[in-house]
This record gives sequence, C-alpha cells and structure tokens, in this order.
Amino acid sequence: MTAWWWAYRDVVTSLPDSFPDSFLDQPVRGFLEELAARTPTPGGGGAAAVTGAMAAGLVAMAARFSARQLPEAGDLADQADRLRFMAAQLADMDARAYTAVLATRGPERKEALLAAAMVPLEIAAIGARVAGLAVRVGEAGNPNLRGDVVTGAVLAAASARSAACLVDINVRLGELDPELSRRAERAATDAGDAAERVMSTEHAGQEH
Repeated sequence: MTAWWWAYRDVVTSLPDSFPDSFLDQPVRGFLEELAARTPTPGGGGAAAVTGAMAAGLVAMAARFSARQLPEAGDLADQADRLRFMAAQLADMDARAYTAVLATRGPERKEALLAAAMVPLEIAAIGARVAGLAVRVGEAGNPNLRGDVVTGAVLAAASARSAACLVDINVRLGELDPELSRRAERAATDAGDAAERVMSTEHAGQEH
C-alpha cells in the first residue's frame, strides 16, 4: 500500500460518528438505491471504487481457475484480492472526503479538496494495476475464464478513467498541483491500454 493510503485514511476516517455505515455492509440493491438517491454520497467516486473492486474480484477468480496454466496464479489472485480490498475501502473514504469538502470553507477547503482528489487518484492507480493483472491472466490463464478476465479489464479501465476525471475536477476547484491530474491520466491511459490488450487476446483466441 502507498504512503498516501495510510496518511489520508486517517484524515478521511476522522469525521463525526454521524457518518452513515459502510456502503460495503449494504446489499447491492441498497447501494444502488443510495447511488440513485438525491444525496451527496455515494457518488461517482464510490461507483468508481466499487467498479474497481468488482474488476479485481473477477481477475482474482480467473486467476484461481488458472492454477494449471499459470504457475503464479495463486500470487496473482492474492494481488488482486489486496487491490479489491483497497478499492472497496476507498468507496467509503471517497464519501467521507466529499462530505469534508461540503463541510469546509476558506483555507480548510483546499486541504479538503486535496483529500478529495487523492482518493480517486488512488482508485485510478488501482484500476491500472488490476488491468495489468488481467493482461497476465488473460494471456496465459484458463481460456474458459477469458470472458471474465475481459470484463474485469474493461471495468478496471472504466474505474480508472472515471476516477481520473474526478481528480481533474478537484484539482481545478482547489487550484492544486497539476501533477495530480497528470498522474491520474497516466493511470487511466495504462488501464485503457491494458484492457485493449486483453480484448485483443480474446479476439485472437476466437480466430483460432
């Protein structure tokens, strides 16, 4: 886990106890209803985080079904599991960070916007890493799970791209360091390239 993970985890989890229970403890239907409700959270960041977590879950599953084809399948599955955990936690962290933005004014708002930018930046980075794992599983893993790997890669790329857009918004609002946007864009590009590579592998397999 990055140094940012530990630093900002403390910041965005220190809000009042009145903050709603974890989105992760809800049934899927409940989360989708909250997503559609006229409430500030969950929003785009939470959706991107959950999408990234689902992508990691699919890659982990495909890796576990690839033990015969891939000697490193267990390690790939473990890596995907760790990314799934991190992405899932970021759904709550994003909501807390955005709540802090809404609650602050003046000089403190810039600090809150920085936290709100760093959460999707981490989501984008996770998306790129998940898509990279999908490439490895897709190219040499169990061909019967190729559709799941493709889905995981595409979802990871979507998670990264949407998160990068959120980083841009917060950087502009807070007049933050543009390097944050550049880092997010690199992650989104890497994730997209990886997804294209996985889809190309799928098409090549169908041609045979």
